[in-house]
Amino acid sequence: MEYLPIFIDLKNRPVLVVGGGIVAARKIQMLQRAGATITIVAPALCTELKKVLITQNISWISKNFQPIMLDKVILVIVATNDPKLNTFIYQNAEKHNILINTVDDKNKCSFIFPAIVDRNPVLIGISSCGKAPILVRILREKLELLLPKSLGFVAKLAGAWRNQVKQHIVDTVLRRQFWEKIFYNGHVATLMEQGRPKEANKVFNYTLNHSRKNKNNKKGHVTLVGAGPGDIGLLTIKGLQVIQQADIILYDYLVNSDILDLARRDADKICVGKRVGNHLISQKKLNQFIVQLAQKGNKVVRLKGGDPFIFGRGGEELQAIAEAGIAFQVVPGITAGIGVAAYSGIPLTHRKYAHSVVFITGHHNTNGDNQFNWNSLSNNQQTLVIYMGKINAISIKNNLIIHGRNMQTPVAVISRGTYQDQKILIGTLIELEKLAQMADYPALLVIGDVVSLHSKINWFGQKALNYYPINSIINLI
Repeated sequence: MEYLPIFIDLKNRPVLVVGGGIVAARKIQMLQRAGATITIVAPALCTELKKVLITQNISWISKNFQPIMLDKVILVIVATNDPKLNTFIYQNAEKHNILINTVDDKNKCSFIFPAIVDRNPVLIGISSCGKAPILVRILREKLELLLPKSLGFVAKLAGAWRNQVKQHIVDTVLRRQFWEKIFYNGHVATLMEQGRPKEANKVFNYTLNHSRKNKNNKKGHVTLVGAGPGDIGLLTIKGLQVIQQADIILYDYLVNSDILDLARRDADKICVGKRVGNHLISQKKLNQFIVQLAQKGNKVVRLKGGDPFIFGRGGEELQAIAEAGIAFQVVPGITAGIGVAAYSGIPLTHRKYAHSVVFITGHHNTNGDNQFNWNSLSNNQQTLVIYMGKINAISIKNNLIIHGRNMQTPVAVISRGTYQDQKILIGTLIELEKLAQMADYPALLVIGDVVSLHSKINWFGQKALNYYPINSIINLI
């Protein structure tokens, strides 16, 4: 972060404002709302500032700035059109380690004012760190429309009940669930918006009494959530809602870390992922761990890359959860095969090129008891999407060709699919092994004539890195 967003209590604290024009007046109006004690230094005052001089906690002390004026203030706001004076004040403020804001000059600021959405005591500050003020203004306007005016009244009512709730619901998980029930229900907000605080207090009282009676019946549950293939924008709305309510999130390596940042800050986030040759925890122990966490009354989210039921062992985990009598639900996600192919400009079916698509995992033993039906997979009118196929690419290539798949069938090896650094290697089936060797993990293989459409409808990220034989690459270098 370029700036740390903080909220400062300015009640009766000294703030110096240098400047007496309209811009200074706007800043002073904001400081007044925060209860600051304001001193003004300016050669002259605009009409607006002359009107507020009679207000308590505002005084005009001088026409000219002197460094000694910084001795007892905690903030300085400079709103003049004199660059030399602005620089002089900034240098002195820096020497005194006093926070300073110079209007419209980011280089002479140690703090900046955000755009504010005020639903006191709920305050939302929005900033682009000085880079896109119009964007910030638009965001503020949208939030102003979204957030009801009654939000502040609801927060004040919650503050009035906070100590009582804390006293009667000692368990932190149960207490959080009480507040979620109050706020998610929306009934309190509706009553406050209608000007009916007495009824709103009755809802608080009823919910609190109900929570007391059920304090020994704390029940946990588990939600399997598909996080999508990578791009945070592909997370579903319901997935986001569940993540933000979770006490504990058990996530895989393939989950975008930006999605984890959307969770509550007090939620425990535990990586239980698997990589080739590196399993943090066995599947059996993981199943037991999920059950144990839920039995302690936690809202557990099992967060998986892609979709939990597509090569994600979600079914195995739910079997264990169901056998233990734990409540559960599933929030599907966009599986990698669909999301990554779409971000690569490869339609998996097409009337001209492919009448069907098959999703398989290349991680299984392709020569043992779990051998695939290669005859059915070698249909030239069928698209193959292979998860975790990089490690067994040579076996996949050989078996498909042996069982009749045309060795010139177009293939794509896509790594880091849907991320900004997505890379696509395009070639033919006979070249699959070399393509896979050149790709990073995680990689998805797409085999079929539909791959030839990539060059025409690729829309995301960099263009395909067309495959060159190793000798050709050496010559190019």
